[in-house]
Amino acid sequence: MTAVVEVKNPLLDAHTQLSRAVEVLGYSAGMYDMLATPRRELTVSVPLRRDDGTVELLVGHRVQHNLSRGPSKGGLRYSHDVTLDEVRALAMWMTWKCALVDVPYGGAKGGVRFDPRQYSRSEVERVTRRYTSEIMPMIGPSQDIPAPDIGTDEDIMAWMMDTYSVNRGHTVLGVVTGKPVALGGSLGRASATSRGVVYVALAAMRHQGLEPAASTAAVQGFGKVGRGAARFLEEAGVKVVAASDQYGAVHASQGLNIRALESHVDATGSVAGFTESEALDEPDDLLYLEIDLLIPAAVEGVITESNARRVRAAVVVEGANGPTSPGADDILTARGQLVVPDILANAGGVIVSYFEWVQANQAYWWAEAEVEKRLEERMVRAWERVRDHAVLHDIPLRLAATSLAVETVTTAHLARGLYP
Repeated sequence: MTAVVEVKNPLLDAHTQLSRAVEVLGYSAGMYDMLATPRRELTVSVPLRRDDGTVELLVGHRVQHNLSRGPSKGGLRYSHDVTLDEVRALAMWMTWKCALVDVPYGGAKGGVRFDPRQYSRSEVERVTRRYTSEIMPMIGPSQDIPAPDIGTDEDIMAWMMDTYSVNRGHTVLGVVTGKPVALGGSLGRASATSRGVVYVALAAMRHQGLEPAASTAAVQGFGKVGRGAARFLEEAGVKVVAASDQYGAVHASQGLNIRALESHVDATGSVAGFTESEALDEPDDLLYLEIDLLIPAAVEGVITESNARRVRAAVVVEGANGPTSPGADDILTARGQLVVPDILANAGGVIVSYFEWVQANQAYWWAEAEVEKRLEERMVRAWERVRDHAVLHDIPLRLAATSLAVETVTTAHLARGLYP
């Protein structure tokens, strides 16, 4: 018997979520088409001269989904799984995310299809500089501001900023965010997404009658978002009993020592083999543990209709973009499990990216405590707004969040009017 393989296309999920919001809001088919279609998209070839002298051709994309509320904003992803549809979906989710937390941006996203771990650092730099040169007509501090994402970091943002600045003839700090602090980056930016996830997770747990200090959690993905989320959950008193990455998953019923796990990952590159824990048979087994809180913080499409019934967590807080399919959403909601959507839960990164952009434009930088205080205020305010809207209209949190965001973008679009 041939196994059925699920083909994950996040753009289908994004369109389904938008369609549900448009139906709730009573918008026309024409408005749906406008909101579903990217404003601009660019696909570029990125030739790379390898360290051994051979030449390899990579493919990159940049998509600007919506510009109604301001310049577009979104990360740059380096991964062998990058596709144009994935970038389109991520750009759309970025539009809703910015609108939901009242950041004056539209959504964008970029990606280059390659695995940077298989290349030298100098090769990654050459890819970055060539990709930046190719998309340069689209980006700028008042046009489109890239930021780090999967496979990219503050060094890559520094190379992007330098490449753009050299071509403009002067230093332009505001062209990207997520830069090193020495080059105009913001204090608190590196941990912003993780902190935002935990602020919302703690609020959602209390909303469900769960006291964090008496609760358990599991974190799927131990990268930029998941690692920090695990640490901040532990600091809040939550017992983090499991963590995973693409190489394996570890479990400790008494709670993982997150600092020790971080040291192990720094030394080995993976959570696998952590001696103060037991290995799970498969990384995905983490999703099905009997826990109070699950944070999928890896990639999109990990909770689907085929496995949603195996998820037992009372609260699912999306640290990644698009980890739960619409069908899985319906299943979890019907079973009384609370799903906090990505456009709310992981908005901390874009909030502090906005703070970084503001600071760069003013050439005046804030203290880390001020950044974290402003971040918490915005995240909690957004959570309360979405929660109250969901309760008032008796709808799931994702539909509440998406409809609020879509309404915000549509209002701005209609106020501007159509250019003839």
